[in-house]
Amino acid sequence: MQKLGLNQIMTQKLSPQQIQFIKLLQIPTAELDTRIEEELEVNPALEEGREEDDEVNLDGSIDDPFSNEEKEDSGDNEDQDFDGDDSAQENSEDSFEDNFSQEVNVEEYVGEDEISGYKMQGDGPSQDEEERESPLSNDVTLHELLLAQLGFLKLDDRLTAIGTQLIGSIDEDGYIRRDLDLIVNDLAFSQNVETTIEEVEELLYKIQDFDPAGIGARTLQECLTLQIERKNIEDGEVEAARKIIAECFEEFTKKHYDKIQKKLDIDDETLKEAVHLITRLNPKPGGGDGSSVRTQYVIPDFLLFNNNGKLELTLNSKNAPELRVSRSYKEMFDTYSKSSKTDKKLKEAVMFVKQKLDSAQWFIDAIKQRQNTLLMTMEAIVKYQYDFFLEGDESKLRPMILKDIAQEINMDISTVSRVANSKSVQTDFGIYPLKYFFSEGIATDSGEDVSSREVKHILKEIIEAEDKKKPLSDEKLEELLNKRGYNIARRTVAKYREQLNIPVARLRKEL
Repeated sequence: MQKLGLNQIMTQKLSPQQIQFIKLLQIPTAELDTRIEEELEVNPALEEGREEDDEVNLDGSIDDPFSNEEKEDSGDNEDQDFDGDDSAQENSEDSFEDNFSQEVNVEEYVGEDEISGYKMQGDGPSQDEEERESPLSNDVTLHELLLAQLGFLKLDDRLTAIGTQLIGSIDEDGYIRRDLDLIVNDLAFSQNVETTIEEVEELLYKIQDFDPAGIGARTLQECLTLQIERKNIEDGEVEAARKIIAECFEEFTKKHYDKIQKKLDIDDETLKEAVHLITRLNPKPGGGDGSSVRTQYVIPDFLLFNNNGKLELTLNSKNAPELRVSRSYKEMFDTYSKSSKTDKKLKEAVMFVKQKLDSAQWFIDAIKQRQNTLLMTMEAIVKYQYDFFLEGDESKLRPMILKDIAQEINMDISTVSRVANSKSVQTDFGIYPLKYFFSEGIATDSGEDVSSREVKHILKEIIEAEDKKKPLSDEKLEELLNKRGYNIARRTVAKYREQLNIPVARLRKEL
């Protein structure tokens, strides 16, 4: 028998204006220009220039979509960031209920490009755009260089096809990481060339003689061996280096130098010279070590300067574009709205114009709201870290978490997070990402809390000053920090060391 039941649930939904603000808030200044250009292209009702004073309304006048507070019983959702004092953070759906009959659910809005005809893509780079790199011009690529050398071997068409396949399997680091049996299958299926693993390997050895040295290796050990074999083997350190790579490679990677000395029966000086020779070899002969690096310019979102002991904060002018609603479109709407309401095509035209006017006003309001939120957040950060911004001394950084700033500006933590994760500030001491100023607190013997960044700074100084022949273990580092008054556990020392990209003591050992 079918039963009827009544369940009460509570969900959080976002209006289109809120979605617009969220997306605009998280993009950095460098991408804001592109986002505005996209909006200008798709919305003819939006123009560049200062707003005019005599703004008229769609049903009398265009109301600010953020003018009335939208209150929904939404609990403590992370996207409810619009309860601040600024009136630009309050919003209403009354002015667009005719066009938007449905609200947008939090789970549904992510990834959506359009909501009821309103274009919202371009508010930040997609995953593909972030991973895509601009091509860099090179006179000759690695594969072109290798194919040219392959031509000097004067192979027949069949072996040339195998050699071309092998060269095509070399990655940007210069290695062949694909199994030879799979390459044999590729040749059979894609090029109808029958071969064997032995034949492919024989040709691979010839390719490994090409320049640059070490190219076509299948492992790091093989790569270093190919390079060391091109040196004068009669030199004592070269022979010792060859033996270390061939017979003691695992001990070498773990820096167990005493075991290497005992196994190869070599003196300290020979071992030191051999290790120095190996460390000068190229582990990435293909050039994938960043020899061709893209230059990335950082455009600060905020400018902060010390003017005779007084800190002056300004927002980058790129964050405050001059935008306005098109006067011609407003006049067009007035004309259409006063015309006959029975004409179907005319009604469609009125709806189209109204939608574009709404979208333009929404975008302008969201840009203004973005400016207000950025300034409020940064002002709170400057107030909290005032001593640091005066002198630039890292030890003056106070422990600060997102919740501290969120409480200061009376906004949700998620809003502060969106600002901190993608924005930067230019100071007299350099450009800093905002997330640099957020850190945990560590208790001291005096009972005060200091920033974890200060502890990392001290930890780095201790490691830099250590005896490289006898590097300090994490336990010893813990003792030294405790002596300086920082109450810190060994596992925390290990965590901070890893965050500083400093290896364990064994791997920091030098001869």
